[in-house]
Amino acid sequence: MREILGKRRRLLSKRSDGRTELMDSALTFATEWQWPVLPGVMADQRSTSRCSCPDPECTVPGAHPFDPGLLAATTDGRMVRWWWSNRPAAPIVLATGGPAPCAVSLPALAAARALVALDAQGMRLGPVVASPTRWFLLVRPYTMEQLGELLYAKDFVPGSLRFHGEGGYITLPPSETGRGDIWWERAPLPGSASPWVPDVEAVVDAVVDALTRTGVSAPEL
Repeated sequence: MREILGKRRRLLSKRSDGRTELMDSALTFATEWQWPVLPGVMADQRSTSRCSCPDPECTVPGAHPFDPGLLAATTDGRMVRWWWSNRPAAPIVLATGGPAPCAVSLPALAAARALVALDAQGMRLGPVVASPTRWFLLVRPYTMEQLGELLYAKDFVPGSLRFHGEGGYITLPPSETGRGDIWWERAPLPGSASPWVPDVEAVVDAVVDALTRTGVSAPEL
């Protein structure tokens, strides 16, 4: 079964009790899917293109952990409620690896072309998180040893590919960051169970093949 397109349908919507969509989404990720999350630092209110963290050169404004740090990510619903009750506009940050999915990301334009190629091949993908600059294909957790062996076996891996594993993070929908909204390009299918995600080997093999074809190459971003 293919994943539905996230732009056409939001995973969650506001509830009648007035709780925000961000809190509802964070609770679903943490308590139903058992994905450890935490609030990200928000964009600077004076300039949404800047981050409110102390780093004036921050390259991911509003899209990373700061206080609390990444190690605070949790699946505890009480903690999630407390965080988003106090910071209702905070982005939702997923700590990748461990019990949570990892991700493979690539520049947005190249990702859009790659997904078309993978669909034509009948490749089954899991959820895909998108931002204005990069898209993130969720995969099953992997170790650095697994990733190293996988990449070593390939003749060429585009430098535009990035890997978000143990100790990493990505920002989840429906967050808003200094670079723009985060959305589901391929949304998880509705239901309470944690979404299905493919093995990293299958995704990397298919994406590298798609990116190295004529007309589907990715810029080194």
